[in-house]
Amino acid sequence: MPKFVIEREIPGAGDLSERELRDISQTSCGVLSEMGPSIQWVESYVTQDKVYCIYVAPDEKTIRKHASLGGFPANNVSEVRAIIDPTTAE
Repeated sequence: MPKFVIEREIPGAGDLSERELRDISQTSCGVLSEMGPSIQWVESYVTQDKVYCIYVAPDEKTIRKHASLGGFPANNVSEVRAIIDPTTAE
């Protein structure tokens, strides 16, 4: 199944408290539970004004549906074409 990077513009995201991040995570997990196993949240990276999320899903439409149901922005959704790391250089 394809992997996606979702860029979410959330001003002040880096200043969110642990409780606020937990609440957001719980909302996301609740929506994922309702949507079923066709979409999976892998992890997210919180920067000062954006959150970058890694998801596995059949298509961009499914990603955008999750964002809509959860009330999350999905400013940019990009399908991952390759994964590289330091071992790629070997």
